[in-house]
Amino acid sequence: MDLVGSVEGKDCIIIDDMIDTAGTLIEACKALKDNGAASVVACATHPVFSGPAIERITKSDALNKVLVTNTIPLSKEAQESGKIISVSVADILAKSIHRTFNNDSVSSLFL
Repeated sequence: MDLVGSVEGKDCIIIDDMIDTAGTLIEACKALKDNGAASVVACATHPVFSGPAIERITKSDALNKVLVTNTIPLSKEAQESGKIISVSVADILAKSIHRTFNNDSVSSLFL
């Protein structure tokens, strides 16, 4: 199956569990853009952002935005990058803990 051009003109989303140095992420974004993607947004649960991660994300022309959760606090540099958006998981964690404590269904939160 030929996948070349299958992303042409498409808005692409990369989903991962964590972003550490962002090297793999940026290479994946470049590959998508090189194959015609209109835009690339990344989502990750854990924003580790070690070493050159923030610089790579900020300087990348291939990556439009990064959406992460607040499982790890963002550095000031990450907050000011203009490309990184953090969303809170506090509400879903609180509800999960409450339901577990009360022997209620946690999976019903996701239906």
